[in-house]
Amino acid sequence: MSFTLHGSGVGGGIAIGQVHLISSARLEVAHYEIKPEHLELEVMRFSTAVDKVRAELQALRRSVPASAPAELGAFLNLHLMILDDSTLSQEPRELIRNLHCNAEWALVQQMDYLVAQFEKIEDPYLRERQADVVQVVERVLKAMLHQPGRASGAPAHEERLIVVAHDLSPADMILFKQHQYAGFVTDLGGVTSHTAIVARSLNIPAIVGERTARQMVREGELVIVDGVHGVLIVAPDEVVLEEYRQRQRELELARQKLKRIRATPATTRDGTAVDLHANIELPQDIEQVRESGATGVGLFRSEFLFLNRDDLPCEDEQFEAYRQVAQAMRGMPVTIRTLDLGADKTVNSSVRSGPNPAMGLRAIRLCLAEPQMFLTQLRAILRASNYGKIRLLIPMLAHAHEIVQALALIDRARALLDAEGLPYDRGMEIGGMIEVPAAALSLGVFVRKLDFLSIGTNDLIQYTLAIDRTDDSVSHLYNPLHPAVLHLIAHTIRTGSRMRIPVAVCGEMAGDVTLTRLLLGFGLRQFSMHPANLLEIKQQVLKSDLGKLGQLANRILRVEDSEKALQLLEKLNA
Repeated sequence: MSFTLHGSGVGGGIAIGQVHLISSARLEVAHYEIKPEHLELEVMRFSTAVDKVRAELQALRRSVPASAPAELGAFLNLHLMILDDSTLSQEPRELIRNLHCNAEWALVQQMDYLVAQFEKIEDPYLRERQADVVQVVERVLKAMLHQPGRASGAPAHEERLIVVAHDLSPADMILFKQHQYAGFVTDLGGVTSHTAIVARSLNIPAIVGERTARQMVREGELVIVDGVHGVLIVAPDEVVLEEYRQRQRELELARQKLKRIRATPATTRDGTAVDLHANIELPQDIEQVRESGATGVGLFRSEFLFLNRDDLPCEDEQFEAYRQVAQAMRGMPVTIRTLDLGADKTVNSSVRSGPNPAMGLRAIRLCLAEPQMFLTQLRAILRASNYGKIRLLIPMLAHAHEIVQALALIDRARALLDAEGLPYDRGMEIGGMIEVPAAALSLGVFVRKLDFLSIGTNDLIQYTLAIDRTDDSVSHLYNPLHPAVLHLIAHTIRTGSRMRIPVAVCGEMAGDVTLTRLLLGFGLRQFSMHPANLLEIKQQVLKSDLGKLGQLANRILRVEDSEKALQLLEKLNA
């Protein structure tokens, strides 16, 4: 029987393929009763999984080369110790027998108990070992859970598969960049969550916030992902299939037509040049940047180099990544944002999330709290600046003292490189992100101490409207046309222009073709977006006459209602 589910489309286009279920074992552990006559079989199933994981860890430990860092062996030893702790290896057996429950649920109960004990430890290093507990438990759970889609490794014919999951972290999405899936669907997430942003960067149809998709679909089931309208069609009939195949052909034809303007300069009808830059997460994204015809990298999200690992990348590793991008861009600007860890992006080596990560120790706050980590990255960026036009961008600035402290650490990094005789660009520009309302309302210190500004609209909207952008339950309140948001953006752009400080927009608003003319009317001359959106934005720029945009943009600024702003925006785009 065919049915539809609705969420938020975060990747344009249409995908048709078979469901591939991917699960987070911790999130999706069910609780069910085991019949008395089957209890010992359930205990045996648990014991077998523990033995399997122990054998895997022991094999990994034996395979560690002698030249490997000592920490690697210590890490594996720690995981073996955790696995053999009675709380995880023995207590679940008693829970199974006493409560007649399934092994997965029993194990998760013990994990939660053990994690709670770690939370009480004052020592930060020991407290952070709770992450190791979770990792070990995940291994055992995956050994027990043999549903389709839980196996590691890429399935065959993945280009015809639609990944369906309860939730996917940004780290998960980065791993999926190695594959060629046709589309993504998740139960959770908002349109500007970091997961959605990375999904969009893959340039494939994707839907978030479907709520029940993971429960409602089966492995291998035929589905249609409409990333334009946020609709998932399950088990479509032939009539619907043919209709969407036709839509696919039309969208592909439109994409091919856009490629004709790839080499065309982004200039408005009245002759104003506009810079169109691209956002990237990893060095391998550069190929997509080239194909889009971008004239620079406006946002290199460096924190993605830190995900999917248990340690921090060293200076040389970071340097090589930054150098690779700088050289590949052949003199075009590359703006590297310093670490924006926190919120929904964490690494096991720096788990300091707090009760409200979006408001807590993240971005520049975390970097200033961990100066050695920050200094390592600054040295790597400075060294890479010798190989191209690199600019350094500091995220989430809100206070003057944060700017002062960050600049002092940059000067410290420069002094260290000078002492070692290592070359770098002494004129490297340093900018700050405007993504906290306090920053937008106190621009004086920013324009005096920094070389350029970049508006992060995703967080600016989140903080202005007090909306968690990762929470799909309030995603309908996320509104870039809210008068307060528009005033902050216009104020920042116009202040920068008046003070002759370049201002860019690097958030999702920059890649929204319906907002291009509005931002141009505010005075924006530099956009940075996903490469997949760039040609569509360029087409809008080529068709725009700035002389006709300013007046209507000002009218939009004067309205007090988002709906009225939307009406005027439609007139602006007509």
